Amino acid sequence: MRFAIMGAGGVGGYYGACLARAGEDVAFIARGAHLAAMREKGLLIHDRDGDFTIAPVTATGDPSTLDPVDVILMCVKLYDTESSAELIRPLIGPETVVVTLQNGVEAPEIVAGVIGPGHTLGGATYISATITEPGAIRRNNDLTHIEFGEPEGPASPRVHALIEVFKAAGLDARPVDDTAALLWSKFVLLGANSGMTSLIRQSTGVLRDDPVIREAHTAALAEVAAVGRALGVALADDIEQRCLDWLDQNAPIKPSLLVDLEAGKRLEVGWLSGAVHRLGKKASVPTPTHTAIYAALRPFEEGAKR
Repeated sequence: MRFAIMGAGGVGGYYGACLARAGEDVAFIARGAHLAAMREKGLLIHDRDGDFTIAPVTATGDPSTLDPVDVILMCVKLYDTESSAELIRPLIGPETVVVTLQNGVEAPEIVAGVIGPGHTLGGATYISATITEPGAIRRNNDLTHIEFGEPEGPASPRVHALIEVFKAAGLDARPVDDTAALLWSKFVLLGANSGMTSLIRQSTGVLRDDPVIREAHTAALAEVAAVGRALGVALADDIEQRCLDWLDQNAPIKPSLLVDLEAGKRLEVGWLSGAVHRLGKKASVPTPTHTAIYAALRPFEEGAKR
């Protein structure tokens, strides 16, 4: 298959490299020093079971220089989703699918609104991977887990076919029959973790250990779940407890929202706690915790230094 990776950062770069190593035709769309380094020396992956390099690589900052592809992995930040969807238009043929692998729950709808219906699959990934230097990516956890499916209805033949390609590349890929439930199940944990850790400027370990902060975090989890259920999403009855179990069973981390906040970068908060606030209003569900988080982080949303 011909793949294009829109946003060849940690997640996109890692998946694209694994697919290229397995013999797939992969083009990386990147920018700046990372793009220059990939063009010069290829893409180095520091993987859990040994390093490997993809060289040479097809890498560009302009998607219009590429021919149409079979699959596009959309791996950009949420605030770049609409503009990136415009940029990939030249890559889309009649059978092209775009798999959104982003935070939040709105990316599939945003992408479909730009490129038209019938092309978009909603996905979620649980890998932690970061650019360590231009042209190099490190996988930080043991997961290569990726799930995706149709926006509505059960997994289709095209979903199953693509799953097999990912599996052949050594990745833990799984089809889903309810994409909304997939995205919202991840969003309950992600939205609360990202918002609360950024509000207090501390890792998830503090959410776990401080009783007052844990109480606020539990409220944040419940708000996301309540909004999802009010919008008709079939979330598990115990989704909030599952998220608390995750908090108790995993080593402390700093979500990407907090990392970006500390670095003075632009924030995705408008599509995280901001989305909970906005969709809560749509569903007539109060979201006081996420509204407060969003209000506290809005002065930093465009990347202002602390």
